Amino acid sequence: MSVALLLATAVFSGTFLAAGAQAAGEQQPRPGEAGGTASGLSRVDLKGWAQSQLTADEARHDRPQTTTTLATAAGLPVRTASAVTQQAAALLAPADAAAAADPSALVLYDTAGPYGQLGELYAMATANLTGHFGTVTAKPVQQYTAGMIDSYSTVIYIGSTYYGGTVPDAIPAAFYQDASTSTKPVIWMGANIWGMANAVGATQFTQKYGWDPTTSYYEDGGTVGNVTQVTYRGQTLTRTIPAGQDGGVLRPNVLTGTGYPAVTRLAEGLDSSNGHTFGWAVRSSNLTYIGEIPFAYVSESDRVIAFEDLLFDALAPATAERHRAVVRLEDISPDSDPTELRAMADYLYSQHIPYGINVIPVYTDPNGAYNNGAPQTVTLVQRPQVVSALRYMLSRGAVLMDHGYTHQYGNVANPYNGVTGDDFEFYRAHVDAANNVVYDGPVAEDSALWAQTRVTSALTQFLLAGLPRPTLWTTPHYAGSAADYKVFSSNFSARLERSLYFAGTLSGTSSDPNRFIGQFFPYVVKDVYGTKVLPENIGNYEPEAYNNHPARLPADLVDSARANLAVRDGVASFFYHPYYPVQPLKDTIDGITALGYTFVSPAAL
Repeated sequence: MSVALLLATAVFSGTFLAAGAQAAGEQQPRPGEAGGTASGLSRVDLKGWAQSQLTADEARHDRPQTTTTLATAAGLPVRTASAVTQQAAALLAPADAAAAADPSALVLYDTAGPYGQLGELYAMATANLTGHFGTVTAKPVQQYTAGMIDSYSTVIYIGSTYYGGTVPDAIPAAFYQDASTSTKPVIWMGANIWGMANAVGATQFTQKYGWDPTTSYYEDGGTVGNVTQVTYRGQTLTRTIPAGQDGGVLRPNVLTGTGYPAVTRLAEGLDSSNGHTFGWAVRSSNLTYIGEIPFAYVSESDRVIAFEDLLFDALAPATAERHRAVVRLEDISPDSDPTELRAMADYLYSQHIPYGINVIPVYTDPNGAYNNGAPQTVTLVQRPQVVSALRYMLSRGAVLMDHGYTHQYGNVANPYNGVTGDDFEFYRAHVDAANNVVYDGPVAEDSALWAQTRVTSALTQFLLAGLPRPTLWTTPHYAGSAADYKVFSSNFSARLERSLYFAGTLSGTSSDPNRFIGQFFPYVVKDVYGTKVLPENIGNYEPEAYNNHPARLPADLVDSARANLAVRDGVASFFYHPYYPVQPLKDTIDGITALGYTFVSPAAL
């Protein structure tokens, strides 16, 4: 199985793929950071996980309902209201949300069972997003203790392990109790919500929340169907899952009649196999429930956007509507055409568009792939006309960004030809027989010292060329180790990119160095590495198909920007290679502007 990235739906299984270029061996401009990651998982058997979940859910459907009730006979117990819990009620009222000056989130995740490794990966993705709002604490759910909810603005539980059968329930009774009795917002994704209903009593749960998880299932009519889209805040978001790898979306059994509170359907799922619609995300009282974990199989217009916005309701409900856009020019090197660079600068300046310029300070073709077999290396100092064009761009609204040292690795194909801009610099990769790019892991000499040496060498080249020191960084092909990312962030104020997040980061344990989740963001975040990351979330213009990815035209970028309007304070961020004509860039900017976005400088984020 493979993982298709970036421009298409991400697919998960034994390998993690990137779309970095045309087929190996073609001597032509390559799509550069199209090789970056969409949200995806590396070395995780999602097909096995999906089958395991559905098998467990079928067993739950077929067995008689049993309830272990924590509640009193009179109904749910009322917790003693401390000053903290009394104040928490204000979080549910938008008018009073400004009182929460520093919102905090507790992210709880599963670690049990044969797919326990999923929990930490999903928790990192969730923690990264909540890092946009304030402080984040992530813990395995079994470490929850009574009253812990009182110390946070909201609690998010990620149900990636389906408890039951051979996997005993690892969720503490204290969490079930606190989640059901607190006034704090609780966001619950995926499995085990029925465990909470059984623990507190199905009757009490339905009387408070208006729906019954004990009779809600992932199947509709004996099948998970084909849930292809989610509608949220007026935008139609995509959902594309490979055959056999869909664990389903829980369909809430909403109850009607006297005594049941109203349930708000925040986002609407559509099952294209039968035309049925249902609440993909629902809310009642303090509970927001999302019927799946939306980090698997995503694209730039995916339903994960709905979750990214729903976090505002819990952590910053008073946030005003605002839509900004960012563009950067990509893979500029000493080998770039200064005439093309000036043409881009003139167009963007004429439209009052600030922008970033990603510069690789040393161009090298160690095997002469583009130079008739003769090795070639060129620095910025050796290309004064390129340096002059860069200064011209800086004078017309550009922000200088560092895009690696050489944007390639040694004299080996990594994965294409060893040429600057084509290959990975901090990570190994190869092209498989099916023309997919497969991630192989960090380079052999990877370490903080090695990465720092390359960063220092790059900054020296900017200094020698008389250019200002860049304060922003983009990792070549968005791929580096956890140690690399920390080095980059110690040298620059922020990274503008998509990133890889490695297993063991939260637990502090060593793990498979190539087991990770890749992620991109619709807003600025402080990630689990403790670093600031600026968004790149709608991809890039690429007029030809490559590495099993379709072409991506201005209309596709505009469509992704439209989907991201669902994020109330989000950014539509893309990049463009200056060796392409100006017109497609103009078409993209015009389309995004027409949606109501305002272009800002990367430095303003």
